[in-house]
Amino acid sequence: MFNLTRRQALAASGGLIGTLIAPSRFASAAVGGTLNIAYNVNLPSFDPQTGPSSVNPTIQAIYRSVFDQYIGQKPNLSFEPGLLTGWGWNDDKSKVWMDVREGVVWHDGTPFTPEDVVWSIQRKAKPDGGNPVSFIWAGIDNFKIDGKRITADVKQYDPVLFKWMAFLTGYVLPKAYFEKVGAAGFEKKPIGTGPYMVDAYEGNAYLRLKANPKYWGGKPAFETVVFKFVPDATSRVAEIESGSSDVTLEVPYEEYDRLKSKAGLKGVCTPISDIGMIFITSIEPMLDKNVRLAMCHAVDKDTIIKRLLRGYGVPIATLEAPEYAAFDPSIKVAYDPAMATKLLAASGFSKEKPVKFTIQTTRGFKPKDYEMIQAIVGMWRNVGIDANIEIYEIAKHFELRMSHKLAPAAFYNWGNAIGDPTTSTGFAMFSKSPHSAWHSDDLDAKIGPLWGEKDEAKRIQGWKAVDRYIAENAYVLPLLQYAQPILYKSDLKVTPNVSGALQPATLVAKA
Repeated sequence: MFNLTRRQALAASGGLIGTLIAPSRFASAAVGGTLNIAYNVNLPSFDPQTGPSSVNPTIQAIYRSVFDQYIGQKPNLSFEPGLLTGWGWNDDKSKVWMDVREGVVWHDGTPFTPEDVVWSIQRKAKPDGGNPVSFIWAGIDNFKIDGKRITADVKQYDPVLFKWMAFLTGYVLPKAYFEKVGAAGFEKKPIGTGPYMVDAYEGNAYLRLKANPKYWGGKPAFETVVFKFVPDATSRVAEIESGSSDVTLEVPYEEYDRLKSKAGLKGVCTPISDIGMIFITSIEPMLDKNVRLAMCHAVDKDTIIKRLLRGYGVPIATLEAPEYAAFDPSIKVAYDPAMATKLLAASGFSKEKPVKFTIQTTRGFKPKDYEMIQAIVGMWRNVGIDANIEIYEIAKHFELRMSHKLAPAAFYNWGNAIGDPTTSTGFAMFSKSPHSAWHSDDLDAKIGPLWGEKDEAKRIQGWKAVDRYIAENAYVLPLLQYAQPILYKSDLKVTPNVSGALQPATLVAKA
């Protein structure tokens, strides 16, 4: 079992070998024009390696436009070469090797080098450097560079290391430039190797990008891309309906259904890797198992999806969506309000004497997020739970979660673009993870040994057993796998991204 600090919770899944084939990064289309995106979140920071923003899945579409990752990921979530053209382990997994792409330049025209790769990993590995998952990057060290090949020793085996290179904080930054201008200078004028270069930025208003004519993956389809920061869902609807924006996402499903067939507009709504869940924090009254179980049994997920979300979504009983590696359809938590009432009665609660607590939620971040929590609170009220709703911005959620100050219950949209159980159940439920809300020794004892398990079949079965245990003890309330609504002008072609990242690279103008 690994003995890890809170900042050193490991992440997971199998060592993979990269190919040497250069990917086709962009579909062919007429180059030119401006793409206006009505986006649902703001961009607090340009540094994709540090701070809460670096692990916010929703911001990754912006980061991927400016910066490149070690390993790329296609819209279907399969992996492809990025700034690394090949990668892997040696036979006994005591070393890793990485081959660096040649002929790449930074936005300022200076060459991209293997030193940039090593420096980026070492920067993220510093325990006091601000990377929320520094323990992942600290697992390899003693780097050696020989031409385009980098080798390193494995200090602590992490079966998901290479998957993280395509995931949160897995970006490469320019060593020489960053050391010259410093963190503050980088925020003022960030550069990457990505398909777009930062042209203008107005906090809480917009980000304007210009195409990178020297991009190694080919020049992108649009000369200019503007991310308009529009957190309010109603305003995003107005942006696309008025023609002010060319594409938007995460609109209310009834508006999606109304507008997708409107002249000049089209829509696509497919399942993504995001799940909706309610964190349960290990504080009163959640220390009472009967209260937690009652919360879960009282929620009619099928009705919420059918009536409130217009059928867009898939009910789930664990933190694993059907596409995840450890998904187990045999784990079920029944909708049973009679059982919920009985459980609460055993702890002295009833509709006349309800258990009371606060539940936090966003409003408009995801379609019908607030309305869904309203419906759940109503279902709880019918069995003897009186929950008060507190609304906050997603940035506030991250702040509270990282400091373990969430309310007893807190709604959240969990993104897991690499589909591994450690980056869903593991990070959400292991007490040593900075992202967990429930902390208990019994659960840690089951999760701990899985972080470094080298037998892949045993590892996945272990996570399935953990998911079953969590469901039996109601340590979290999983709700649904999301379907992401995207509305766009009919002269565009959109390739849905299962990760939910609306990247300009997934859009082209029809010829």
